[in-house]
Amino acid sequence: MLKTWRRRWFIFDLDHQRLAYYTELDEKKLKGVIYFQAIKEVYYDHLRTATSSPRPSLTFCVKTYERLFFLVAHSAEAMRIWMDVIVTATDEHSRY
Repeated sequence: MLKTWRRRWFIFDLDHQRLAYYTELDEKKLKGVIYFQAIKEVYYDHLRTATSSPRPSLTFCVKTYERLFFLVAHSAEAMRIWMDVIVTATDEHSRY
């Protein structure tokens, strides 16, 4: 069940094989990480399971072994790019 939406800023961190996220754009302290090795699936939320999403058409999901993350991009192109790079990174990681 989704509680409330909170704004987070994500960084694609290839060196550490993770997505790092922060509460503020210029924040230095990590709020959390999603390691590539923990990601099972990345998909567009076509079923609109994130019912309270501020932008349903730009919402996608990152499913890990422990949790389901709902992310919202600022544009359709940004969503496609984020999904592509996350899928590519998790595919690359699973080869080793």
